[in-house]
Amino acid sequence: MLSKLLGKKKDTVVSESVISEKISKMNLTEMRSYVKEKIIDFEVSEEGLQEVILRLTTEDATSKKLYIQSSDMDSKKKKAFDLVIIIAASKKINVAVVEEIQKFTEVYAEIIAEYDREFKEIYSSRFSKAIASAVVNIESITQLHTKMHTLSE
Repeated sequence: MLSKLLGKKKDTVVSESVISEKISKMNLTEMRSYVKEKIIDFEVSEEGLQEVILRLTTEDATSKKLYIQSSDMDSKKKKAFDLVIIIAASKKINVAVVEEIQKFTEVYAEIIAEYDREFKEIYSSRFSKAIASAVVNIESITQLHTKMHTLSE
């Protein structure tokens, strides 16, 4: 089903507009599968991760609502929170995605706090740890790229 939705991917790079279009049609479960690299025909990319997090943090143009509402089912909130943590742990992350994760925690601060109180979870601290881990991951990637560039000269 997902491969029909996403189409077949050959050995070419998928353009940003195609990535954006495909992700805009996904639900939380499909986005999670994409981020965890479970969709064989659609490779995870920095642009794709950014589109997923933007989908969660950007207000819908037609309905003027965010992806998650305080009235949504708790399972939807949990799936979205877990998805953001998975994105933060991705090896394909970049600075723009980390900034969007920070924006996510700001936009949904009340919902996160409410969820933590109601279910005795600790998502607020999980997000902080995930962001810190993502920054360390980006620094490692940057150091590796610098080292590879230095060795190639």
